[in-house]
Amino acid sequence: MSFFQNKVVVVTGGTDGIGKALVDALIPLGAKVATCARNHDKLYQLQVEYPNVLLHAEACDVSNEEDCKRFITSTVEIFGTIDIIINNAGISMRSLFADVDVDVIKKVMEINFLGSVYCTKYALPEIIKQKGTIVGVSSTAGYRGLPGRTGYSASKFALQGWLEALRTELMENGVNVMWVCPGFTASNIRNAALNNRGDAQGESPMDEEKLMTAEECAQHILRAIEKRKRTLVLTTTGKFTVLLNKLFPSLADKLVHNFYFKKGKFVK
Repeated sequence: MSFFQNKVVVVTGGTDGIGKALVDALIPLGAKVATCARNHDKLYQLQVEYPNVLLHAEACDVSNEEDCKRFITSTVEIFGTIDIIINNAGISMRSLFADVDVDVIKKVMEINFLGSVYCTKYALPEIIKQKGTIVGVSSTAGYRGLPGRTGYSASKFALQGWLEALRTELMENGVNVMWVCPGFTASNIRNAALNNRGDAQGESPMDEEKLMTAEECAQHILRAIEKRKRTLVLTTTGKFTVLLNKLFPSLADKLVHNFYFKKGKFVK
C-alpha cells in the first residue's frame, strides 16, 4: 500500500509547475488532496481533470490570511484532518534592488514567506494531532543570495529560518519539518516573475527544456516526505552552489556575479 494512501495532503499553488506535478502524483497514490490557487479557471480545469476523486480545490490568495484560514478550515471540514502540508505557492522577481519598487519585494515576501506561515498556522493543530509533516518549497536562493532576486532570496532565507525554528519547536511532537530546494526546474515561475514595477516578465531567461522537469522534482519531494528527511537540495548545480557558498563564500560571490553580469551588465 502506498505511504500516501488515505493521507490528507495540502498542496498550495497546485495548478502550475511543481504544485500541479505534486497533485498529479499524489492522486494515483490514493491521497486525499486539497489544493489552492488564485486562478479560478485553472482550478476549474483541475476539477474537470479529476472529477471522481477526493480532490478539494479552492480559490485562495496565500498572501491573504483570511483566505488561508478559509482554505485550511474547509479542508478539515471536508476531509476531517490534515496529515501533510506542502507550502509550494510562490513567486519570483527579476530586477536589481536599485531599480525595483519596494512594493514588489513586499509582495514577494507576503506570498513566499507569509503565505506559508498563514497556511501552516491554521493547519498546525491537525498536523500535530497526526504527527504529520510540514514542507516548505524553498530554493537555492534560500542558501545563497542571488543578484536581481533580492526579494526572492530574502523570502526564501526567511522561509528556511522559520522552518528550522519550527522543526526544533516540534521535535517532541513527532512532527517532521522539511524544506526543499529544487534548483532550476522547468516551471512557470520564471515567466510569472515580477519585474521592477511588479508586472509579470512573461518570459524565461533559461532554456526550460534543459531543466529538471516538475514531474521529476515532485517525485523527489514525495520520496523525501516518506523518508521524513530534514532537507532536500536537488540538481548538481544546486548542491554545488550550497556547498561552495558554505565553504568558500568569497569565491561564490565572484562566480555568482560572473553568472548574472556579462560585460558589467546585469543579465535578467
